[in-house]
Amino acid sequence: MKLLHIDSSILGDNSASRQLSGEVVKAWQAADASAVVTYRDLAADAISHFSATTLVAAGTSAELRNAAQQHEAELSASTLAEFIAADAIVIAAPMYNFTIPTQLKAWIDRIAVAGQTFRYTEAGPEGLCGGKKLVIVSTAGGLHAGQATGVAHEDYLKLLFGFLGITDIEFVRAHGLAYGDEVRTKALSDAHTQISEQLFAAA
Repeated sequence: MKLLHIDSSILGDNSASRQLSGEVVKAWQAADASAVVTYRDLAADAISHFSATTLVAAGTSAELRNAAQQHEAELSASTLAEFIAADAIVIAAPMYNFTIPTQLKAWIDRIAVAGQTFRYTEAGPEGLCGGKKLVIVSTAGGLHAGQATGVAHEDYLKLLFGFLGITDIEFVRAHGLAYGDEVRTKALSDAHTQISEQLFAAA
């Protein structure tokens, strides 16, 4: 089983989402000894944002690309290949200003590719990534789940990956992290409990 682990927080070792996503991966490996992990740290090794160069590179043959276009084409290809090959994905998605980090959005723009991860048909769009399992570690300073302020965070991710055909999606949530020590401690404790006792209970 191939497991893709994505971190996107800019906070390094101080990041709650990084700590929790790492815990999810360890629990997954404990539940499935066959799991082989590929790791991407989108903050330490950022993917360039989608640009005109990216589009031109995709539509230009390799022999006609300049150096910048070739780099973009190779980056897009490797990122997409990792995603397509994965049987399961763990994504750490902290909330920044009511949405996901731009680093994570840049990665999404490389994997949401018509003809590869979705396609348009006469009956409408069709996701091509069905069968993958996705665990999203959702962290936030405030309380946003189910609120209008969370639409561009969790709701966006659920919509996006559902569009790609992924319906087996589970959230590990730690919100209210800026509401004081008591709220933070309980949120993290609840997340740890979910990971250790619930997430792989059926495995």
